[in-house]
Amino acid sequence: MEKIVYLLVGPAGPPVPDLSDRLRHDTAPELTRLGARAVQVNVADESLGHPFGVVPEAGTDQILAAVSAWVDSAEGNRLTAALPEPGSDGASWHGWLVCESEPMPNRAHPPGPDGAVAGFAQLVALARPPHLSWGEWRNIWQGSHTSVAINTQSSFRYVQNVVFRALTPGAPPYAAIVEECFPSEASGDLHVFFDAVGDDERLSRHMAAMSESCDRFMDGVAPVSWTREWVFGQP
Repeated sequence: MEKIVYLLVGPAGPPVPDLSDRLRHDTAPELTRLGARAVQVNVADESLGHPFGVVPEAGTDQILAAVSAWVDSAEGNRLTAALPEPGSDGASWHGWLVCESEPMPNRAHPPGPDGAVAGFAQLVALARPPHLSWGEWRNIWQGSHTSVAINTQSSFRYVQNVVFRALTPGAPPYAAIVEECFPSEASGDLHVFFDAVGDDERLSRHMAAMSESCDRFMDGVAPVSWTREWVFGQP
């Protein structure tokens, strides 16, 4: 089985009208009809605020939505036909075949009857710094950063998607796409996000540890979005 991730990437701006409804009620069933065993939908939600209160610079690309599909074979698939029009100036869908690792499966908050996952999901698109070889970069990220991320945050799901190859022309040269699920309260409270409720010293320690660890393998600021998540089916 293979996993495909499509990202709707474009400048930050007003939400695309009805994008969430279209992806959940039209795209997901159509992907299933085209052969996907399971589908996951993520859509940026302005009610969550900007990640960590940082307003993106005008014109910078953001992750507006994501669609993941698990298929028997990515070769020759027709899944892109199910994706809706971007609906936003300068936005485009891009797809990648990825190798999925899930060091922290979601066992605390399974999807509800409508597929909705509690809380929110942080999506991050990673680029490999040119001074690191692929092997060095992967070893830092997956070999040692994983435990730092899990031990310093309140996430209840952590997924690492290593990009194998691009599936669409002009796709950004991302090396990986990260998914992390957090409780709703984490979007407005750093103490909750960094698993340090009521403890300022623990908060400072966790933030510093995450910052130092990320600096080892991330090249500048990566596109980060806080999204709502829905899962349909089981891979």
